[in-house]
Amino acid sequence: MPFDKLKDKTVDQLFESILKLETLEEAYRFFDDLMTVNEIQSLAQRLEVARMLMKGYTYNQIETETGASTATISRVKRCLNYGNDGYKMVLDRLTFDKPEIKQID
Repeated sequence: MPFDKLKDKTVDQLFESILKLETLEEAYRFFDDLMTVNEIQSLAQRLEVARMLMKGYTYNQIETETGASTATISRVKRCLNYGNDGYKMVLDRLTFDKPEIKQID
């Protein structure tokens, strides 16, 4: 799998740490310590771009609403089309767990 090049002890530790978070508050605290505000916003933006692409929004609509560059939108679209289905898996779970997420539009 393509993510095999990432797999090592420290990355496993990072992902295991994330899986230990139990609340949104804990996630905010952990990521505030771990990353810069810009890094967190960039990740959040990519997830929102993926959600919008999956709902059929155009690049122009996504760029206008999120401020994402066309390069970022293209990168996310490539992951949706040829990646490991990570975006789809997470967004499906978010929508299933919290139906109100569908109302973001």
